[in-house]
Amino acid sequence: MADKQPLIQPDRGQEAISIHLVNRDGFAGWVKKLSASQRAALEAQKFDGSGFQVGIVPEGDGWFAVGGVADPDKLSSWCMAKLAENLPAGTYRRAEGEPGPALHGWQTAQYTFTRYKQPERPVGPRVLLTREVKAIEPAIAEAEAVCLVRDLVNSPAEDMGPAALEEQCETLAKKHSATLKVTKGDALEQGYPMVHAVGRAAARHHAPRIMHLTWGKESDPVLAIVGKGVCFDSGGLDVKSATGMLLMKKDMGGAAHAIALADLVMGVGLPVRLHLLVPAVENAISGNSFRPGDVLRSRKGLTVEIGNTDAEGRLILGDALQRASEEKPELILDFATLTGAARVALGPDYPALMARRDETAEALIAAGKAHDDEPWRLPLPEAYREWLNSDIADTGNAHANSFAGASVAGLFLDKFVGEGIDWAHFDTFAWRPQAKPGRPKGGDAYGLRAAWHMLRARFGGG
Repeated sequence: MADKQPLIQPDRGQEAISIHLVNRDGFAGWVKKLSASQRAALEAQKFDGSGFQVGIVPEGDGWFAVGGVADPDKLSSWCMAKLAENLPAGTYRRAEGEPGPALHGWQTAQYTFTRYKQPERPVGPRVLLTREVKAIEPAIAEAEAVCLVRDLVNSPAEDMGPAALEEQCETLAKKHSATLKVTKGDALEQGYPMVHAVGRAAARHHAPRIMHLTWGKESDPVLAIVGKGVCFDSGGLDVKSATGMLLMKKDMGGAAHAIALADLVMGVGLPVRLHLLVPAVENAISGNSFRPGDVLRSRKGLTVEIGNTDAEGRLILGDALQRASEEKPELILDFATLTGAARVALGPDYPALMARRDETAEALIAAGKAHDDEPWRLPLPEAYREWLNSDIADTGNAHANSFAGASVAGLFLDKFVGEGIDWAHFDTFAWRPQAKPGRPKGGDAYGLRAAWHMLRARFGGG
């Protein structure tokens, strides 16, 4: 989106097509103001003000648009998204009031993934005007961050493997004059042994690695952002079914969220010392795959008995979280497409949130509610820690029963976060199985905007 015409522009009185927003309760009163032919046009389109309806109304030699919303006085991010999807190319302005939060959905509704296939009937940009000029740049940055997540997740594993994620981090470092250190291949055995173990079975061009980007003043509070980068997950020797493997290109969705969030942090110059850590692997199958029953050593020194090779994301995150903890951060946020259990509990739309501190969880939830990106908190129950006990190692990586899978995975990660550190974990889906206005089917960001607005409120600046 950054290379195209901005879809949000300042309203300086230029020529534009008007958009009226109405709801069902107010429609009868509003439509009385129209001419008989205009009312007939809306009636022919079966427009009655219901949510996400779009109508076209003739006016003189031209026309104006009307959109159905829940409440014209209190717009959400998605209220004008259906309009952006359905209207022809052109420049538009809201007739009464400003679009406000709907600036976000107006942009994300026009997202298309064109890496491999061009639209059969492409539509030019639909530009929305606003007088709230200060809102334009932040709205564009947020939409670009969401679309970056979509692009990365939608790309198949052959084109979005560990090396490609490294290239994304290199691009990010150059963009913001950050420092990037990459440890890869057999060099991981010393500092990041679990990252190495999970990724060592992959082909040479998909060799495992960890990217560590640093940015900001050393005197500023340390913020660590960690993202799970399993670029494809076969399940390892505990191989997934064909159905279970089909969407595993999205298993690097946590890394995509972390990269996009770091871009936002650096883009506004948030006054933090940023550490972005992205462990990137392919969980492949070959003669040197790690096995069920193996005991792995971790960067922290804990030994981990492998109960299931398909519980691999938590292993690479464990090494990365330990490295992040060594910086003594004020806050660690991690993103991961970690468990199917979180999706069984919450479905695709609500990222599971686990946090050590109530106030951090509450701040993330409040930010999410305010920006239509609400996470749902799950517990980290002390009573379930014993489910990770091992007879021969410090901990297991998976428990034997089928209960509380998301929380138990969170408890495993908690072992690798330094004592007393404020830490929050997003178990996010990173995929939208069915399209909604402003949110096409495919890769998507869940929890990104909640985290971003919480960070802005917490650290200020920008």
